[in-house]
Amino acid sequence: MAGRWTHSEAQLRPDPKFADLTLSKFINCVMSDGRKATAQRVVYDAIEIIQDKLSRETDPNAPKEAIDVFHMAIEKVKPYVEVRSKRIGGANYQVPMQVNKRRQQSLSFRWIIQASRSERGRPMASRLADELYAAAKGEGKAIATREQVHRMAEANRAFAHFA
Repeated sequence: MAGRWTHSEAQLRPDPKFADLTLSKFINCVMSDGRKATAQRVVYDAIEIIQDKLSRETDPNAPKEAIDVFHMAIEKVKPYVEVRSKRIGGANYQVPMQVNKRRQQSLSFRWIIQASRSERGRPMASRLADELYAAAKGEGKAIATREQVHRMAEANRAFAHFA
């Protein structure tokens, strides 16, 4: 039957190296044209680059494992509010609304990957590693996108009663 929902959450298997479901989902988002092995290689190489950076890190509060940096980056990029366009009485309003957990995760994945792909001239693994590392520190293009979304929601707070 057409229009059925797939049980993608139930079918999702943890990634082979770290046994992490979130990382597995991220690999699927990085993948293009069904080339999963290539996407896995890119993500695992990025994690190795992050691990090398962590070994040179002097900050005692820095995480010890690269997978922790990955999770920190995803958490810091997640938006809590976003604006949705709503038509009321012949006018379109940008109404700020809460973002549910699944959409938070998918937006953070999308913004990190988009920021990595927008840069040119270096291998994807190093661009992805730099973006994840910067996002874990609270900087980078993905964080800037999140801040812009939050600013838009704050600016349109007057229309929150339309939600």
